[in-house]
Amino acid sequence: MSAHRQLSFDEIAVSDEIPLHAATFVVVDLETTGGDREGDAVTEIGAVKVRGGEVLGEFATLVNPERGIPPAVVSITGITEAMVHDAPRWDSVLPAFLEFCRGAVLVAHNAPFDIGFLRAGCQKLGLEWPKPQVVDTVRLARRVLTRDETPNHKLGTLARVLGARTQPVHRALDDARATVDVLHSLLERVGPLGVRTLEDLLGHLPDVTPQQKRKRGLADALPNSPGVYLFRGPNDEVLYVGTASDLRRRVRQYFTAGERRARVKEMVGIAERVDHVECAHPLEAEVRELRLLSAHQPRYNRRSKFPQRAWWVVLTDEAFPRLSIVRTPREDALGPFGSRHAASAAVEALQSATLVRRCTDRLSPRKLLRPCALHELGRCGAPCAGLQSAEDYEPEVVAIRDVIRGRSGDLLERLREELQRLSDTERFEDAAAHRDRLADLVRSLDRGQRLSALASIPELVAARPDGRRGWHLAVIRHGRLASAGVARRGVPPMPVVDMLQASAETVLDGPGPLHGATADETRVLYRWLTTGGTRLVRTTTPWTEPASAAATWRTWLDKATTGRTPYAAVD
Repeated sequence: MSAHRQLSFDEIAVSDEIPLHAATFVVVDLETTGGDREGDAVTEIGAVKVRGGEVLGEFATLVNPERGIPPAVVSITGITEAMVHDAPRWDSVLPAFLEFCRGAVLVAHNAPFDIGFLRAGCQKLGLEWPKPQVVDTVRLARRVLTRDETPNHKLGTLARVLGARTQPVHRALDDARATVDVLHSLLERVGPLGVRTLEDLLGHLPDVTPQQKRKRGLADALPNSPGVYLFRGPNDEVLYVGTASDLRRRVRQYFTAGERRARVKEMVGIAERVDHVECAHPLEAEVRELRLLSAHQPRYNRRSKFPQRAWWVVLTDEAFPRLSIVRTPREDALGPFGSRHAASAAVEALQSATLVRRCTDRLSPRKLLRPCALHELGRCGAPCAGLQSAEDYEPEVVAIRDVIRGRSGDLLERLREELQRLSDTERFEDAAAHRDRLADLVRSLDRGQRLSALASIPELVAARPDGRRGWHLAVIRHGRLASAGVARRGVPPMPVVDMLQASAETVLDGPGPLHGATADETRVLYRWLTTGGTRLVRTTTPWTEPASAAATWRTWLDKATTGRTPYAAVD
């Protein structure tokens, strides 16, 4: 058998650990305009994909940073502004690179720098960071080489000491090629020390605490299947909840140098055992994680601080309703919002387009108040002072209810006209703030109407391709996952669908826009239904993207926030 034989997918899937010769590494190097991952930008990316000592492919391109390159950086890299003028932008390069390195272990020299820029790029562009395993050749060299062998751990020094075929020259692809040679030389050094697998390698790096090493056995009983895992403490309390497509492999990562979070290392030191819930597919795992977080509120999960994070905007139930921010929605509520601040911004936008009162006093015809300054400015009809009747006040309330329900866009049109007026009078700062409030309100309305449309359906069954000519199946009732299963390749899916419907949880219709479902769960289900080639199989009520008033504004919104109309220029 060849020493570098590639394992088949099935062999890897059932293996506890991946042998180093079967692991795919993508060695990456970035050149940037500076060291600030938030303020600086990438000018070049180079990467080499290797497995078993063989090069599988290379990825290299200049990147237009859309800003100037400091002379000091030009003198180091030789990359000038003229060279990157016609280069592709980061928003097109990064998705291509993520596809190039999909499923591989990322390797970089001084990995926090390169990986930090990649993660920051994903965050800025709204891309999902794939959370790959990362190997830092600086840390590995410090673990392997003595001070007598190398005066420092710079890439140029290591390339010379270890006899790399390519010398680094501060250009991305050449530096990545040099790092490949350095990596292979270091791996040859750790082989005689018993490092045979990727897990061994990550465990051999520094910063693995004694508690992490001692507790590696906690993952031994876990299956290689998707699901949810729960770390439990000495009093059987749930410390941490997470999801994984491979439970055993994911939990083992907590006991290696790949885990850098201080709080999680602390949690591992306390944990006594790891429980798990096997799931049919990742959607079920994600939903079960949300439910377990809400039920246990484990202290080491950041999301546990706000397990039910949604905020809503409602009209109060009184003769002269006002807008209020609540946690429990009722009919005609606007939301969900991830923070009270976001909900407050929506309230401000709605108030700016209507004459609904802003005071919090409960009004009584027996006790009239003095009109406030808003009445003098023409922003309130002063019902508190008896200057406005309930009949005169009602159209303002109807306008808000209509825009929340998606019946009318008149209120949004008022806001757009105000934006135009501010722009025409060259009040650019005010126009920019007004534009952003309008954009956020449109997004909130659109999101809420879409989630509400899904939650109103008593039952629908959907199927998504699993990538291996089978299907992931889900039964969804009123915005909640009622049942999940799989029809693997060669298995007729419809009998499985029948079984899932027959055994699904009973879900009763509830109150509010989401019919009793939680915002987080309905949002997860909506995203799954509208991405990845998911198909509707059965439904009790036709479900389509709602043709709401807010939805018709999305084209305008895209233009107004990407520089295609004068409104985007006001910032």
